[in-house]
Amino acid sequence: MKNWKHFAGCGLALAALATFTSFTALAEPKIPDDYKTGGFAIGCQAYSFNRFTAFEAIEKTAQAGGKVIEFFPGQKLSQEDPNLTVDHNSPQVDVVVAKLKAKLAEYHILPVNYGVVGIPEDEAGARKVFEFAKKLGLRAVTTESTESINTIEKLVKEYDICVGYHDHPGNIKNPNYKVWNPYYIAGLVTGRDHRIGACADTGHWTRSGINPVDALRVLKGRIISLHLKDLNEFGKLDAHDVPYGTGVGEIKACLDELKAQGFDGNISIEYEYHWDNSVPEITKCIDYVRDYGK
Repeated sequence: MKNWKHFAGCGLALAALATFTSFTALAEPKIPDDYKTGGFAIGCQAYSFNRFTAFEAIEKTAQAGGKVIEFFPGQKLSQEDPNLTVDHNSPQVDVVVAKLKAKLAEYHILPVNYGVVGIPEDEAGARKVFEFAKKLGLRAVTTESTESINTIEKLVKEYDICVGYHDHPGNIKNPNYKVWNPYYIAGLVTGRDHRIGACADTGHWTRSGINPVDALRVLKGRIISLHLKDLNEFGKLDAHDVPYGTGVGEIKACLDELKAQGFDGNISIEYEYHWDNSVPEITKCIDYVRDYGK
């Protein structure tokens, strides 16, 4: 898509991009080096295993070599507790958190993120998301709720938890959906607390016809986390995930850019292909990052 940089309605002067470079410090808790592979905190988005339980997602993340995990709302907790879900609205949220923490400790996996989750403008509703993240000890929450940015900014300051705006595919023919465009997110977060930025889904950028390295540069200093993906085709909505380094996603160049930016958030592998047996391919992705750091 040749005209994505000129997306109507983003309202961003290019000069404003210079303000992002000073916002390199992110929120506590920091991700310890023990949970990094090849210089990056890389693991799985539990959505890769949405046909399984959260406990199984933890096990599979460890099996693939990941050290961190990002949960998503609504996943069943375990085979033993099929009525419990990983959800900030769960009536038994403290039980869910306690059981998750025990399972995570068993497999030495660090929970770092939660989403994609709607964050309402209503402060009481939004606070449930942040309380859940705080109880789990998460670094960040991922959302697309741009309308709630004022509430989000208040709560990131109070809880010291980051929020990253995630992108799904989009195009200029659907002007009502804007978060797919990195310039829109850049404009949205200009002047806001430094803990608000982007959850960069490079696969969805690729589907939207956006070069992922260019997009990362647009959001320099505001990248909270990533759903780093390699795809088999560029600019195709039906493109599917492939192991890192085998597709069109410019994975090495993305890692080079993240390293140059001093990125210290998490990279989630959200592998949306071969759903029933994705661990071998996810393992190859993690191995790629491990080899990159050598």
